[in-house]
Amino acid sequence: MKRILIKIFILLVIISPSDINAQALGYDNNRIACSADGNAQPDLEYTGRWNYADPDDWGATPATLAILAKLKLQDKLVHYSYNNFMPSPAHTTVRNYMKEGVEGSIKRWNFNKNLFFDVGTHKNEAIKHLKNELVKSTKEDPLYFMNMGPSEFLYQAVKLVINEGNGEALSHVYIVSHSNYNDNHLRRPNHHTIDQVIELSGNRLKFKRIKDQNNKNNPDEGWSSLHDWSVWDWLKNHKNPDIAWIWKCMKKHKEFRADISDAGMVYYLLTGDEDGNPNKFQSFLGDKI
Repeated sequence: MKRILIKIFILLVIISPSDINAQALGYDNNRIACSADGNAQPDLEYTGRWNYADPDDWGATPATLAILAKLKLQDKLVHYSYNNFMPSPAHTTVRNYMKEGVEGSIKRWNFNKNLFFDVGTHKNEAIKHLKNELVKSTKEDPLYFMNMGPSEFLYQAVKLVINEGNGEALSHVYIVSHSNYNDNHLRRPNHHTIDQVIELSGNRLKFKRIKDQNNKNNPDEGWSSLHDWSVWDWLKNHKNPDIAWIWKCMKKHKEFRADISDAGMVYYLLTGDEDGNPNKFQSFLGDKI
């Protein structure tokens, strides 16, 4: 009996709770794909009510890529599309803040630039590229997709998979979301929600919505502190200029909100923690990437 208790104690020491919960949804250094909105170009074709899209991704995308780079997972990112509010026009009259954030992240943290697609200018290429990554998915090589924008982009990629007779691959695709807005926003009447994406897949896709990463009433919880920038002073004043650059991207928000909420999804996937916040982000990044 004493020998059994000693073995149990050794196991508890070796396998700590932090090891058990280090990653979520069975993630084990597998492929990751992301699709974000972030458009700034007005979309006035249909109703005339969308003067711009969702500026939170202007900061959230650099933060997301910093999280991946911190853990040296650049080679696990296989697809990143952005400005995915379809069919919003390409940027012609306003500044493309999303593209600036993406290209700045690629340069700073050594991502493969060929995996990034501005949907406003390369919609078909982006959809086909994601489709190809979906098709590759197997039990041994699953894909984890971060739903950082409206679900129509994913719907169109899944539709191609189904049309080509490769639906079984979707059984090995995990979707992570935190936002009813992203999951259910319809930019056009014929667009689709995340539930319709899952239905189209024959209910093969595995879907996880974590808690909303916005808690605007408490700046110390979540990844959005509304107009309270004080909790991000450490980022603004960071001695590493590449990390401080994330704060500069955040400050471009058209409504001056401190919001990188979508970054909480990748943080959750890699750490198992749905309760990220500015302090945890500071500890996670440390002194350098």
